[in-house]
Amino acid sequence: MSVGPVLHYYDLGADVVAFSSTRKGGVSQGNYSEFNVNWYCGDSPEHITVNKEALCEQLCISQPCLVYPHQVHGTVVRQIQADFVSLSEAERKLLLEGVDAVMTDQQGICIGVSTADCIPVLLYDRRHHACAAIHAGWRGTVARIVEKTISEMCCSYHTQPEEMVAVIGPGISLEHFEVGDEVYSQFEEAGFDMSAIARHDEKWHIDLWKCNWLQLSACGVTPEHIHVAGICTYANACEYFSARRLGIHSGRIHTAIMMK
Repeated sequence: MSVGPVLHYYDLGADVVAFSSTRKGGVSQGNYSEFNVNWYCGDSPEHITVNKEALCEQLCISQPCLVYPHQVHGTVVRQIQADFVSLSEAERKLLLEGVDAVMTDQQGICIGVSTADCIPVLLYDRRHHACAAIHAGWRGTVARIVEKTISEMCCSYHTQPEEMVAVIGPGISLEHFEVGDEVYSQFEEAGFDMSAIARHDEKWHIDLWKCNWLQLSACGVTPEHIHVAGICTYANACEYFSARRLGIHSGRIHTAIMMK
């Protein structure tokens, strides 16, 4: 079996690498097949280690520079500073526990998030050379984690949203994201324009891509600087992990960004 992740790259400029992993090019098996680096979904630690080593080799970085949190569908944003890579593995793990967005202004540190139907969002501040990776599931979207992350970047890096570029990566589409009345109500109570993000067939459908696009736009990110991958994980579960198609005991997409 080949070892070497097949990545879907995003063009955010010559000085940054941004991508989402596909299922191809790793050693994991079954519903984790083939490429998974997430420690928290039940995959074999041995397979995860091989996959992670292959990704680091492809990115030309050491393993401490591959940074991704243990997500909990919350809104905690963690800033990754220069001393992070010199910390012990236990200290790094503790800093990344219960975190759903990471940001940094350090070159050579690849920050990312794990998804399998939830929406990954990448941000890059071209002027101040700072970036972020966000896990926006429906709960995080309702809680406006994208808006919170941009606010944190503005405070920490003097980011101006109009100077940013953004990626909305692979995630479940409106067509396949059916929700109950209780989820619909949470979006409505959070102030979303339901006529813009929801549709009712036999059940409600919510457009998480659009929800996060609207948050980016409301913060001041220029619409033409927002790239939507347009890849539905549910409809493309052969290429991208989908928890709704494969179950929660399956792999996760790794969406990440690194400044050179």
